[in-house]
Amino acid sequence: MNVNSNSYTYVFSVVMVVVVAVMLSVAALSLKPAQDANIQKEKKQEILKSLGIEVTRDEAEAVFETYITEQLVLKGGKPEANPEIPAFDIKMADAVSKPMDEREVPLFIAEREGVVYYIIPVRGKGLWGPIWGYVSILSDGYTIAGATFGHKSETPGLGAEISLPIFTDQFPGKKLAVNGTYQSILVRKGDASGDHQVDGISGGTITSVGVESMLNDCLQPYMSYLLARNPALTAPLAANSDPLISVL
Repeated sequence: MNVNSNSYTYVFSVVMVVVVAVMLSVAALSLKPAQDANIQKEKKQEILKSLGIEVTRDEAEAVFETYITEQLVLKGGKPEANPEIPAFDIKMADAVSKPMDEREVPLFIAEREGVVYYIIPVRGKGLWGPIWGYVSILSDGYTIAGATFGHKSETPGLGAEISLPIFTDQFPGKKLAVNGTYQSILVRKGDASGDHQVDGISGGTITSVGVESMLNDCLQPYMSYLLARNPALTAPLAANSDPLISVL
């Protein structure tokens, strides 16, 4: 074949495209189990981080089994006896796309130094893409013990700071109920006060609003179950009358 001909160039190009495509497919398939395993380890790492337990990704597997004592799937505020999907495998992106009363959501129960914690995954929308996180709650069912947040593409130095201690350190001690009535966390702009407010990110108003909306939307399905753990709370459960978009 004449290597200087157009036909040779076309054939060579097609062969190279096919070879490279096959090699990429083989590499993707062979690496997928390792990638999936790393994703699971990172998820366990983030769940533990919401409890204040800092571990490496490789340590997360063993430490997770030490502290997480139970994994439930809730629907309508009640645990499902035989859920189709195990709690750990539920994708929050799919769960939050459904109406509140149809959601099947995971709840992780942990015990650390004799104290029981409830860990709730959350997922919502930031300025440029999805945001997510985990909120751990004390055994009273409404006091936040810790929180961790992540994002896919928020702006560095602005919305991306939701994942930093400057934002997350505000959450421990905040309350999710008033006399048994659900009260989500409001994200304010520099004037947060009281048990139900935190300061938003300066210059990251839309991301801060996204965090507030995410918390209200994702925590609400759990509250009837959690508040029922506290016999001192007998008032009927109700959602905030106007819980969204409080960043001024």
